[in-house]
Amino acid sequence: MFTTNMSAALSRRVAWLQDDLIHFGDVIDVDVLGGFEFDWRGKLNSDGYLDGIDAYGEPIYGLCQSEKQVAEAIVKALAKILRTPLVEVRIIDRSDRAAVRLDGAVKTPSRFRLRRKAHLSELIVLTGGITDAASGGIIILRPAKLACGSAVVAGDEKSSTPQDNATHTLNITISDLLHGKTDANPEVFSGDLITVTRSSPIYVIGAVNNPRPLYTPSEITLSRAIAMAGGVTKQADPRNVTIFRRSGGESSIIQADLKIANSKSGDVILKPFDIIDVAGKGGSKRQFPPEPPPNRDNDRPRPELPLRVID
Repeated sequence: MFTTNMSAALSRRVAWLQDDLIHFGDVIDVDVLGGFEFDWRGKLNSDGYLDGIDAYGEPIYGLCQSEKQVAEAIVKALAKILRTPLVEVRIIDRSDRAAVRLDGAVKTPSRFRLRRKAHLSELIVLTGGITDAASGGIIILRPAKLACGSAVVAGDEKSSTPQDNATHTLNITISDLLHGKTDANPEVFSGDLITVTRSSPIYVIGAVNNPRPLYTPSEITLSRAIAMAGGVTKQADPRNVTIFRRSGGESSIIQADLKIANSKSGDVILKPFDIIDVAGKGGSKRQFPPEPPPNRDNDRPRPELPLRVID
């Protein structure tokens, strides 16, 4: 079983390498058979051309081209001085390609170095999965000139000129991904920036057992928010709850009673960035909204995300 899986994985990687296109950072080897003075090894320049190759005045475009396409372009250029040039082009080092970055509402945000085909769902699983802070959406930003794939490059097999390679944005819903919809699980390409978007927070502070920000993709009521914060403490005054709300540049204050809220008929539906303050017994009501609790994750400098190789 193990041998079979290893053989299948190796076959997939070999097939991917055969179909692979040249990316920024790749080391390319050009071998002109019988004419070592024309041999070349190097990378692409910032415009996507082979940097410094001597093709007698003709720049050779390589970005998102196959080895065969680049070889044909070089043959065409050398045919001016050689009778029947034979050219072999190989990508000999792919280790410096742009990594995929997956961040946001996942358990372990990570970077990925792709050495075979990979899809969105596989990378999410490798980060440990989506957290409860997810808002329900995933955004894939595909920067210009970094990703080479069918979604970006036109399908002209013999083209050796720069392709339309603008920045692309894909919006995916987590629900579609979980339901197995094909369009919601696209192939991922080198350089993709993937963000599992977070919900806007609701803050619960004061006399509750676990004061904290809450993230939820759907509507939440006051009683539910208090329960998610661990419930009220023994020192809490459940009749004295204040909701500070800011909407459209205007602030408002809503007074609430948890005993009424728990009856459901009077439960308040909260909005993003509401601050719920549960007062203590004998305490006075706040006149002004407090500052939201600090987000310690944002305060501390973030190290570079761990890098994983997909091979």
